[in-house]
Amino acid sequence: MSSILTLSQVSRQFGDTHAVDRANLSIEPGQFVGVIGRSGAGKSTMLRLINRLIDPTSGSISFGELDVTSLKGKALRQWRRDCAMIFQQFNLVDRLDVLTNVLIGRLAEHGFLSSMAMRFSDEERAMAIQALDRLDLVPQALQRAGTLSGGQQQRVAIAKALVQKPKIMLADEPIASLDPANASLVMESLRRINREDGITVLVNLHTLDTARAYCDRIIAMRQGRVFFDGVAAQLTDGVVRDIYGLEGLKDFNADITSTTIRTPMPA
Repeated sequence: MSSILTLSQVSRQFGDTHAVDRANLSIEPGQFVGVIGRSGAGKSTMLRLINRLIDPTSGSISFGELDVTSLKGKALRQWRRDCAMIFQQFNLVDRLDVLTNVLIGRLAEHGFLSSMAMRFSDEERAMAIQALDRLDLVPQALQRAGTLSGGQQQRVAIAKALVQKPKIMLADEPIASLDPANASLVMESLRRINREDGITVLVNLHTLDTARAYCDRIIAMRQGRVFFDGVAAQLTDGVVRDIYGLEGLKDFNADITSTTIRTPMPA
């Protein structure tokens, strides 16, 4: 049975800067959650705190009965397997082929020597091919990752996360560097995985239209704090102005809609 992800009074300081400031969140299993806000609002820091790539200055993170904040060693590695992270810059090894890049997602299941030798079972290879098939990338399986387009590389990164068999997927601005067509493919892939597999997805987004089109729930951050938590219909012009600290929506549109996906709201 899936568990609830909970952040309780979570803060992270960098010197005098409060990147995340007393954040409280409760994410139900299977939700597709978009996180929006201006650059520097704390979106990326919050995802890295959840994955424990960085540690909170104060507060606690839990997943059901698991105290994520206190995990160390093997238990922390297992959490990072269960809570897969997808990065803006793909995080692939360009010189390796696509299939091997996906298989790297299985390394958490291997001992040190097996990991160093990149030894994978036939079952794991079949799992990787299946993940690539779901993302329409089987023809590219033996190509070097560095030869793919940005959109294809990001879908390889999603396949790599899939083979971890995660309970949560965190995606940190996965479409920020993509053109609208590839951005749509990536977002549709994440939504399909969310719906078909029941995997909880938290995705940082820099375009409001995208969050409205794809996300069941939208969280907005401002100056390190959770400023809004609701559904797309509640994001009125006034709320948007408050989130982004802008005087008018004309300024808002110029500021954050440089890559806009015009997709109708899902039924």
